[in-house]
Amino acid sequence: MKPQQQVNIKNKRASFDYELVERFTAGIVLYGTEIKSIREGKASLVDTYCQFSNGELWVRNMQISAYRLGYYYNHDVKRERKLLLNKRELRKLEKATKETGYTIVPTKLFTNEKGLAKLEIALARGKKAYDKRETLKEKEDRRTMDRFLKI
Repeated sequence: MKPQQQVNIKNKRASFDYELVERFTAGIVLYGTEIKSIREGKASLVDTYCQFSNGELWVRNMQISAYRLGYYYNHDVKRERKLLLNKRELRKLEKATKETGYTIVPTKLFTNEKGLAKLEIALARGKKAYDKRETLKEKEDRRTMDRFLKI
């Protein structure tokens, strides 16, 4: 069996728009053609969010491109996918999202050493415009400091 290459797809916008409070790693219920597309790196987390429905956590708006060799058996590109977490984590997340200002945002889609797709989600609080400007300023300051230290 050939070694699996690691897939690592990030949602860079999430850390800019939200203050990430706590992170969780969740499994995803996928079809065969979906996991093949993910292993090829053909997925996107842009505008993706998580929502509870009947006590289960679902990821919505996640785009996994159609598998190039799938033909008739291909999946729907933007279908809702169930996330797998234990009951304690689900209760904690559901309780937190009922509070105002908190949401669940996917931050990273990756494959583990067994080749299974996992989704890192974060309990997040939205940032205000001035928080975003402050984050950009801190990032720019770090970048200039690194330049001066390398010289």
